[in-house]
Amino acid sequence: MNLTNIILAVGVIGGIGLLIGLFLGYAAIKFHVYKDEREEEVLEALPGNNCGGCGYPGCANLAEAIVAGNAPVNACPVGGEAVAQEVARIMGMDAGSATRMMAFVKCGGTSEKAKEEYAYFGVNSCKMAAFVPNGGPKACNYGCLGFGDCVRVCPFDAIEIREGIAVVDKEACKACNKCVIECPKEIIELIPYTSKNIVKCSSKDKGPAVMKVCEVGCIACGICKKVCPVDAVTIEENIAYIDQEKCIQCGACSEKCPKKVITF
Repeated sequence: MNLTNIILAVGVIGGIGLLIGLFLGYAAIKFHVYKDEREEEVLEALPGNNCGGCGYPGCANLAEAIVAGNAPVNACPVGGEAVAQEVARIMGMDAGSATRMMAFVKCGGTSEKAKEEYAYFGVNSCKMAAFVPNGGPKACNYGCLGFGDCVRVCPFDAIEIREGIAVVDKEACKACNKCVIECPKEIIELIPYTSKNIVKCSSKDKGPAVMKVCEVGCIACGICKKVCPVDAVTIEENIAYIDQEKCIQCGACSEKCPKKVITF
């Protein structure tokens, strides 16, 4: 191999390398996606749980949405007011007032209070049990099955199974919404942390049918509605509903409820 060929080969390879480098440099400039520096700051301010309670897949996605103006600075339910204030500072905005929320299981039918139609020996899962006859062994089609799917998805250990039903620790709950999504009976909802008068029942059956299967089910008698001084109670689909925005927490409905299904 003579020297000329070697020099030619090196020159060709070097030229190709130079062209590739120039092309990559141009592409980097041409297709560069500008990233706002505040995005990283907001991400650092967020708790990093990646729970999805804000409606985004993770904290990084929420940070991007906040900086882009597609999400409010107080969108993180886990961080609460403290995180909202810090994010607002970064964004140069007012955090506003965010209402603290918590998950609540709308069922008081414990093992002693609610009847079962048969013994269940299947997979220990609410979602699986919901497929068996009557939607599970519980005589009430709307009641908590108590197999703990919500417990397993809660990233904050805020739920436990107590006497056959799920119970939420309001202090530990961060309102991430995972349990709400997971429950096949759809009996968990997010309510204001300060709520006291809440109906612990989800049954839409009529009173006589409810009394046959549960000692503490709402029978839609309407007494709570009659005694409420601010018209915060309505009867919808055979069950009492309390508007938490109207409720003044007087406790009259809870005191007069014959089934003691309203907590206070």
